[in-house]
Amino acid sequence: MRESVTAHIALGANLGDPVVSVLKAMDDIAAIDGITPLKRSSLYRSAPLASSGPDYINAVVEVSTRLSAPALLSALQQIEQQAGRERPYPNAPRTLDLDLLIYGNASIDSTALVVPHPRMLERAFVLLPLFEIAPQCVAAAQLQAVQSQAIARIG
Repeated sequence: MRESVTAHIALGANLGDPVVSVLKAMDDIAAIDGITPLKRSSLYRSAPLASSGPDYINAVVEVSTRLSAPALLSALQQIEQQAGRERPYPNAPRTLDLDLLIYGNASIDSTALVVPHPRMLERAFVLLPLFEIAPQCVAAAQLQAVQSQAIARIG
C-alpha cells in the first residue's frame, strides 16, 4: 500500500453560491477514498485577479492521502465537473476551482500537473489561507509580496 503524503489543495469559486460551493467541495474532498482530512482554513473573500466577475470565496485544505498526485488531481477535477465547472477561457469566472498546491516534497512538472503550483506565490488568496493552516509552507517575504491584493477573512 502507498505511504501517506500530506497535500495542500486550494479551493475557490465566484459563481452561484460560492460559500456553499467551497464548503461542499471541502466535504467532497474529505470523502474521497484514500484521503484523510487534516485541516481547513477559514474562508476568504478576494477580488478577481487577472479575471473579472464577482468576488471569489477561497480556502485551503490540508489532507493526508495515499493517492498519487495524478490520481488526486483527477479526483479534484471530477469534483469540479460535478460542480458544473466550465473552462471557456483562461481565468474565467467559475463555479469551483480546485488546485493541487503542494504534494509532500514532490516537484512535478508534466503537461498535466505542475507541483508546487506555479502561481501560488503570486496570489494572496492562496498564501493567506495556506499560512493559516501550514505556516511552515509560507515565508514572511512571500506574504509581504502579495499584501497589496484585496482579500478579507470572512470566517
